[in-house]
Amino acid sequence: MAPTPVQSKKPLGKALVIGGCGFLGHHIVNLIHSSYDAQISVIDLRTTNNRRPDSDGVQYFDGDITSLSSLIPLFEKIKPDVVFHTASPTLMGGSKEMYRKVNVDGTGCVIEACQKTGVKALVYTSSASIVSDNSSDLINADERWPVIRGKMQTEYYSETKAEAESLALAANRAEAAPKLLTAAIRPAAIFGSGDVQLIPRIVDLYYQNKTGFQLGDNVNLFDFTHVDNVAHGHILAAVALLQTSTLTTPPLDHEKVDGEAFFVTNDAPIYFWDFSRALWKAAGDTRGTEHVWVISKDMGLIIGGAMEWINWAIGRTPKLTIKQVKYSCMTRYYSIDKAKKRLGYSPIVPLEEGIRSAVQWYDDEHKKEGEKKSQ
Repeated sequence: MAPTPVQSKKPLGKALVIGGCGFLGHHIVNLIHSSYDAQISVIDLRTTNNRRPDSDGVQYFDGDITSLSSLIPLFEKIKPDVVFHTASPTLMGGSKEMYRKVNVDGTGCVIEACQKTGVKALVYTSSASIVSDNSSDLINADERWPVIRGKMQTEYYSETKAEAESLALAANRAEAAPKLLTAAIRPAAIFGSGDVQLIPRIVDLYYQNKTGFQLGDNVNLFDFTHVDNVAHGHILAAVALLQTSTLTTPPLDHEKVDGEAFFVTNDAPIYFWDFSRALWKAAGDTRGTEHVWVISKDMGLIIGGAMEWINWAIGRTPKLTIKQVKYSCMTRYYSIDKAKKRLGYSPIVPLEEGIRSAVQWYDDEHKKEGEKKSQ
């Protein structure tokens, strides 16, 4: 039998990942390194976390994306063909001032740096939340759904992500740099190894023996997306943009990637509380739902409102809010048909496998912390 030929890696040229030491960014770096032929560079505010070994040849640069004078010299040194812009404060970790400075002003600086240094392709990390008013259900929402802005948008993070996406897509073939092609990826509820938001908050409830409650009747489907799938979607968009840049005529509307936004999910909506229970099971929980106290949405809203008022009066942060109740009871899942057809996207990590590996990573981190404390 003839030996199986070694499959050559797809070329990606000089790839720059902004925010490449963050949660999503370092997964993009890892996937490019393992599967593509590229010279990889990273710009982050601090490049101490999530670094690859020096032998892998990834270049790391400290830089502030809100300062054009900081970015331009780095871009001129790196000379990237494609830029992945993933840098952003977390949904739970920023003030309004920080969201605007980083997400809007910072994205403006990144775009201008791309335009002034001959970058061919820019892939911007947007958010699926920009089409949500955080109250109404989203059922198989696709890219034709309106982006929620202004007074209708109750999450300022989503407001700034929407504005930044608009800037990124408007830069596609813009007069300032007609050869720069752009696209935006809208991931939904990212989780996985390195997660600082979703996995810790949910798995810690199991460690603290606080799994005996449920808000709502658990008939609301929700999209959760493994981080490697989000990274995969970003890279497919970059490859498509680079291919488009070689064409003498623009692609047809139904084939376009440049100037377009794409939802990316695991293509596996799951009932909201089933996701948490799957995480708890992977962490070792053997119980069913017999011990669970189900709080109806209406009762949850009353309790959440009361807790907000009481804690406001005494100057504390409430453990339950109206926003949390609405979020837990909301249907929120998306169609990824556009990404499938135009990017050739399909998830590379199934939901069950992603849950298992994410909990294993967090359990390992938990054990490491325990060992440090015992030393």
